[in-house]
Amino acid sequence: MVMAVPALLFFKINFMKIIFYFLVITVMSFEALFAQDQTMKQLQADANKTIKKDEADTSKKLWKTGGFYNLNLNQGALRNWAAGGDKSSLSITTLLSLHAFYKKERHQWDNTLDLAYGFLNTTSLGTRKSDDRIDLLSRYGYQLHKEWYLSGLFNFRTQFSKGYAYPDNNTKVLTSDFFAPAYVILSPGITYQPGKNFSVFLSPVTARWVIVKQDSLSNAGAYGVEPGKRSRSEFGAFASASYKAILSKSASFQGRLDLFSNYKHDPQNIDVFWTNMLLVKVTKVISMNLNVDMIYDNDIKTVKGDGSIGGASLQVKELMGIGLAVKF
Repeated sequence: MVMAVPALLFFKINFMKIIFYFLVITVMSFEALFAQDQTMKQLQADANKTIKKDEADTSKKLWKTGGFYNLNLNQGALRNWAAGGDKSSLSITTLLSLHAFYKKERHQWDNTLDLAYGFLNTTSLGTRKSDDRIDLLSRYGYQLHKEWYLSGLFNFRTQFSKGYAYPDNNTKVLTSDFFAPAYVILSPGITYQPGKNFSVFLSPVTARWVIVKQDSLSNAGAYGVEPGKRSRSEFGAFASASYKAILSKSASFQGRLDLFSNYKHDPQNIDVFWTNMLLVKVTKVISMNLNVDMIYDNDIKTVKGDGSIGGASLQVKELMGIGLAVKF
């Protein structure tokens, strides 16, 4: 009986230890499970939450760049066609328009580059150029007050290849070439821009250079240069207006009108360069476009039907087509 008491006491002590260890293990297990559950919830919350810009972060994108590319292709063929016509015809026109706009505080710098080329080939007429233009425009402005900017403008305009006038089907007369003519404008002035889709630039003091690098055109005194000289400097007033409009979800229009008056020679004869483009989207990559350009320059003479040189006249170019159109 005496020996039974220590044995019972020993059993009770070990039993209490077992209970204690069991409770400790149980509590630790619950804590681990609870911590794991909280971790899973936090991971799920992190995965589902959206990224929100810090309200204190007021930084904006300084450069906005992009462009537009258009390619139109028309082809036709006739064989034993009683109504008559050319046996085959092929027309291709392409336009690449790029822009880079910079905006920071009061500073604004707009840059555009338009590259256009097109040709027409028919059995009876051969290959003839239908479009050709290189046009770079760069304008910097410092905001004076709301819509008014103190500005400086640079414009360069020429074409890629030789161009001809055709008095008849068997005669062609060279009228243009690369850098013949080329127009360079450097102009300080004031810009009025009430919105992003419309602006007017005005300058009473503008320098313009007319460059004619082609020998035969230079020797003939084309585009107002003295015969044998490669360039002509002019000084006058310049105005340029640009306009863009969203006509509908699928149609847009943009245009530009440049006016120049040469103080040094016949200032009443104002040179006009007016370009317009209407774009109508058919699908995401197919569109219909209409381009109308008009030029009047008193120093550009026309070619008459007999091949002789005539007086100045309004030049009109109209191109309409449907094809690939991509914005980027």
